[in-house]
Amino acid sequence: MNKSILLLWALLLALLVEAQLQPFRFAFISDTHIGSPDGRAEEDLRRTVDDINRMTGIAFVVITGDITELGTDEEIRRAHEILNGLNVPYYIIPGNHDTGWSESGGDSFIQVFGNDKFSFEHNGIRFLGCASGPYLRMSDGHVPRGALNWLDAELGRLKKDQPLIFLNHYPIDPGLDNWYEITDRLRPHNTLAILCGHGHANRALNFESIPGVMGRSNLRARAEYGGYNLVDVNPDSIVFSERRPGIATLKPWTVVRIKPGLRDNKAQFPRPDYGVNQRFPEVKQSWRYEAPANIIASPAYDRKRVFIGDQDGNFSAHSLRTGRRLWNYKTAGGIYSSPAVSGDRVVFGCADGNIYCLRTNGKLAWKLQTGKPVLGSPVIDSNIVYIGGSDHCFRAIDLMTGKQLWSSCPLQGPVVSTPLLYRGLIIFGAWDRHLYALDKRDGSVRWQWNNGSAVRNFSPASCIPVASEGVVYVVAPDRYISAIDAASGKTLWRNNDATVRESIGISADGRWIYGKTMQDTIVAYAASREKQSAAWKMHCGFGYEHAPSMLIEKNGGVFFGTRNGTVYAIDPIRRLVNWAHKIDNSMVNTVRVIDPRRVLVATMDGKLVLLRDKRRKS
Repeated sequence: MNKSILLLWALLLALLVEAQLQPFRFAFISDTHIGSPDGRAEEDLRRTVDDINRMTGIAFVVITGDITELGTDEEIRRAHEILNGLNVPYYIIPGNHDTGWSESGGDSFIQVFGNDKFSFEHNGIRFLGCASGPYLRMSDGHVPRGALNWLDAELGRLKKDQPLIFLNHYPIDPGLDNWYEITDRLRPHNTLAILCGHGHANRALNFESIPGVMGRSNLRARAEYGGYNLVDVNPDSIVFSERRPGIATLKPWTVVRIKPGLRDNKAQFPRPDYGVNQRFPEVKQSWRYEAPANIIASPAYDRKRVFIGDQDGNFSAHSLRTGRRLWNYKTAGGIYSSPAVSGDRVVFGCADGNIYCLRTNGKLAWKLQTGKPVLGSPVIDSNIVYIGGSDHCFRAIDLMTGKQLWSSCPLQGPVVSTPLLYRGLIIFGAWDRHLYALDKRDGSVRWQWNNGSAVRNFSPASCIPVASEGVVYVVAPDRYISAIDAASGKTLWRNNDATVRESIGISADGRWIYGKTMQDTIVAYAASREKQSAAWKMHCGFGYEHAPSMLIEKNGGVFFGTRNGTVYAIDPIRRLVNWAHKIDNSMVNTVRVIDPRRVLVATMDGKLVLLRDKRRKS
């Protein structure tokens, strides 16, 4: 096609766009953080809603995530009540604060607001917005696999050259681990702009040649009042102006020009680097299963099968040898619970409020309704299942019958991790600031401990505790390692010399406590009742890191995953990296080490993989 024909097409497209794009205005709100500790977020949002209702000419409102502070059901209901006061339609998506600490795994947001994504058309422009995690685990932002499948379907229904505006909580850059899956999908279309929040400030951005606009937080912060943006869509431009509720609309602070014509799709942009796999070619993926949704749990296995659940509520069994799916059991909620298997039974919790026990052939043995989502993971001991839920209760259940033996309900927040069974105690954290120790026999509280912070986000909730010689060890987002007397719950010592976060492990002989720091390094502390500093530090080169995946020692190696899809095996004696293998670019859940040659891995992006080290013998 010659240049004159291309110019003619561009001119025709320009005339078509100008004919379609009738001017209109909408309001753009972000980061309302209902439930913030200072208590002013509700007042700020009510003021914004009242301000929009007093104005004329606003067609609709879009709200780009972090609606609440911690995603609790009560915060979500409160936000919904305020936003329902709007006199114009509104379209809303969640952000990381709505899903990262959610007591429902994000399900309550969908139930209250009706969805966690939206698609609508106004004056010829298609608006698409979808959720982004992380869900329940600290990691980079991540657009769920299910949302990407939805986006593919929506883009496939677009009219030819139809203008499009995409919205997400996160900027579509490497702060979102699968950013490229969004830009690669949007760039071939007539994408006018991408709108986002997360940064709490008005910023003009560029996402791989697509204009981007970050909107300010609705919170007042240090100012007298909060604010939002008014967006004026014209045939040739999209104009953004900050609005101070009840005071004034400021001068436009950025303008996105509407430029008819196709975007240059030949440009090359950086993508995740898988070069580490070439450095360790002896480690291969024996098999790989790709789930239709995120996996935010670790698999369980027996001699023949692997068991795992996903965010869409599918619980499946796979051949340990080939990865082939053997059966699938569908639940009514997301599965964030790492299953436990014992004999011919496999147990897991579900966001639909049930604890499920399936036979290993996929048939239901029993299920126990709790009334609230069950995001915690079970431990099975002597045919008794121990598991915590979001109803602020911890339970003991007979594995064979499903009969509840006891329920202990002293908690003030959800349980999302796996308990430690140690010396007759069940030890676990919750998103209520506390670590609990319950008596295995009856669930009575033997002690509860906290790290002194009043901030719930600093709870030792994602960490799975370890113990040795009467001392329990935890790490938490306050970046301390804490040693606690197992009998009394008294603090023995704490240290933040290595900035460990939520990843901990213990050597097979109980002599060493391992931690994964937030920058490149694995550390080891001597297990002791006396205060310890890091005995050694090993630079591994994994970069910035905050994923709460345990460090597992087995057969002389320490295995762990990272936020960017890479699994490491290190030698803690020689302090060398034995191997590393990158599976994808999302968070790795705690790995399952089968033997010296085989490691089972599940990633947040829905990959279930068996890694095999061909150098070692089983």
